[in-house]
Amino acid sequence: MTFAIFTILLVALMPIVCAGIAKGGKFKTHPRDGGFDNRNPRDWLAKQEGYRKWADGAQQNSWEALPFFASAVIVNHILGGAGITANLLAAAFVLLRAMYVYLYLSGKHGARSLAWVIALAVNVAIFSLPVVFQYL
Repeated sequence: MTFAIFTILLVALMPIVCAGIAKGGKFKTHPRDGGFDNRNPRDWLAKQEGYRKWADGAQQNSWEALPFFASAVIVNHILGGAGITANLLAAAFVLLRAMYVYLYLSGKHGARSLAWVIALAVNVAIFSLPVVFQYL
């Protein structure tokens, strides 16, 4: 297993971490007192403000980013893309997505969008590596 393949697991765990941040510290409080409502988790999350709401948004975006990233890494490997380059780009993607979550939670939305765009470009690069190296 290459490092790039392993990073798929890391990226798959990111939305779960975000969900934990959104819900954290509210499990012991009864729902009528503002605690997490496991019967209606989406309704409860929709009513949150600040970092909890942003963590839920980061969770949703992390789920959305996962299929393209996993596909890019797998396609790269199937088509014989450059190993070390793919590994480095996959590591960059993980770091950029972690930065994205941090920026989302800290309310730095302009910088968050920039991290998102750069991560998307890295993902396109991973996907495109086999074609690029075929013509070098």
